[in-house]
Amino acid sequence: MKKIAVIGCGAAGMMAALAAAEGSGSVTIFEKNEKPGKKIYITGKGRCNVTNACEVEDYFNYVKRNPRFLYSAIYDYDNRAVMDFFENNGCRLKIERGDRVFPVSDHSSDIINTLYRAVVKAGVDVQFGTKVLSVEASNGVVSAVTYSKDDDPITREEFDSIIVCTGGVSYPSTGSTGDGYTFAEELGHSVVTPLPSLVPFEIKEDWCKDLQGLSLRNVGLKMFLEAKDKAGGKAGTEDNKAGKKKKEKPAYDGFGEMLFTHFGVSGPLVLTASCHYDPSKTARLLLDLKPALTEEQLDKRVLRDFEEGLNKSFKNILGGLFPSKLIPVMIRLSGIDPEKKVNEITKEERSSFVKLIKNLPMTVTGTRSFNEAIITRGGVSTKEINPSTMESKLVQGLYFAGEVIDVDTETGGFNLQVAWSTGHLAGASAAQE
Repeated sequence: MKKIAVIGCGAAGMMAALAAAEGSGSVTIFEKNEKPGKKIYITGKGRCNVTNACEVEDYFNYVKRNPRFLYSAIYDYDNRAVMDFFENNGCRLKIERGDRVFPVSDHSSDIINTLYRAVVKAGVDVQFGTKVLSVEASNGVVSAVTYSKDDDPITREEFDSIIVCTGGVSYPSTGSTGDGYTFAEELGHSVVTPLPSLVPFEIKEDWCKDLQGLSLRNVGLKMFLEAKDKAGGKAGTEDNKAGKKKKEKPAYDGFGEMLFTHFGVSGPLVLTASCHYDPSKTARLLLDLKPALTEEQLDKRVLRDFEEGLNKSFKNILGGLFPSKLIPVMIRLSGIDPEKKVNEITKEERSSFVKLIKNLPMTVTGTRSFNEAIITRGGVSTKEINPSTMESKLVQGLYFAGEVIDVDTETGGFNLQVAWSTGHLAGASAAQE
């Protein structure tokens, strides 16, 4: 029986330990926190979006970096397998909008408890409050971990296989402080620079602060990325070799809900857009406040409102178009005198106003920090990990699983599925003789 160490008692770590124990491994989990699944606890706003119930082949469309690397892991242990695991172990699940899967109870603690009970039942030895200090290898083969617990002396223990499931550096208060990157680099691995992802944007325009707390539903959002030396070019167009203008393709184009904050914008739409953000480029956002209407249809709607209130001032005609908090901002950005009578507004002014409603511009100055990022982009290079086993190509017996790897996805339960799938594959592979 192989002796296996798992570093980290989160989603990937517990799943890896279970798979390793089922494969007849003697498994020890080292966790520096005092309880399991600390990050699972806060996922999905405390409800835990366990996975996504989409068709398996569609899953890879939501993986933003290195989707091909995940083929073996996902097909080995897919979303149906995850759902079956929790249901068969007494945790009932439900599917909500966007195929997002949650526990029926809406309590992430039920996911953690179900998983941890299975780990204990499988005979896994879990060492809480234990910080792994280093991972050792000899002649290209993993050999031992050194760790400390409370005031005890530093201990060195030998293992046949070691699985690193330490997460990234997002939400460091949960224990994700980049330990796995250190272990990997010390053993010769390359680490793609970690960046915050699924994270709010900071916005240049001051008017965003005036809208703090305003939530908008059913809006459209596009993000355009430009090389910084080309920033300032005309929005939505670029020159081709023939000197003609062609339509610029957005890096992201989505529909849903967003929120204005004291620093910029957040909410599901923005978090998903951040997966596509490139800090080396200038990012522009265009917010469509009325995505269900074309510009022509919206113009007719605005004209109808104007005709119904011909003698009203501009500022008093907009209640049917926007939330009250948004009206002063839209008036200011339109450049139209708020006291101007509607019957005095020109066709050109109305057309410009309609375009503003469909393309409200914002400039991204950056993202919020890792403290507010749901996940970490970057991590241990997938080029140095065998996708069929999750074993290091550089050090025999060393495995990686979960967020520590340079793989990340959009919101919707996909990142947790990465943890379940890579954890299961790593654990099963590590236990093989």
